[in-house]
Amino acid sequence: MARKKLDLTYITNDSKRKTTLKKRKIGLIKKMNEISTLCGIEACAIIYTPNDPQPEVWPSELEVQRVLSKFMEMSEQKQSRKMLNQESLLKQIISKSQHQLTRQRNENRKKEMTHLMFQYLSVGRVFDNPSLVDLNDLSWLIDQKLNEIKKKMTMIQIQEVAPVTENEGEQGYMHHVQGPESKINII
Repeated sequence: MARKKLDLTYITNDSKRKTTLKKRKIGLIKKMNEISTLCGIEACAIIYTPNDPQPEVWPSELEVQRVLSKFMEMSEQKQSRKMLNQESLLKQIISKSQHQLTRQRNENRKKEMTHLMFQYLSVGRVFDNPSLVDLNDLSWLIDQKLNEIKKKMTMIQIQEVAPVTENEGEQGYMHHVQGPESKINII
């Protein structure tokens, strides 16, 4: 199900803005209650609105004071350790996105090289445009594939003895004897 993108701009229509505030405030308090219950954390909310002379607090004034006191007793370093302002949050998002982009580019390049390598191996043709192919990347990819093949061969060689169940319920053992060119199973 596709979600409608939320337009985060100031609502100029007074009645629509008040209605949205009321709904969002209820939703925020509901989410605060859920996260507090589900995760076993202490949370509080203080909501100031232009239409109410007193701020709305959740869960209660006494609980808000207790949570704030506990927070204020912490050292300034601990208080600010996990705090984010909008700028630092955006920096984190940008950094994470750049990391994902780099990873995706590397994966795409690897797939491109794999495709070119298999195309070359199956057709036996030389590359049409050598400038598109970085031979170092292709060499690296071939080394990676050879290492994967060596690992798989090693795993096969390690599995020398495997249990086998015969028709009568007797248990025997299958022994694998491997030579350089053949594999013989002895039961």
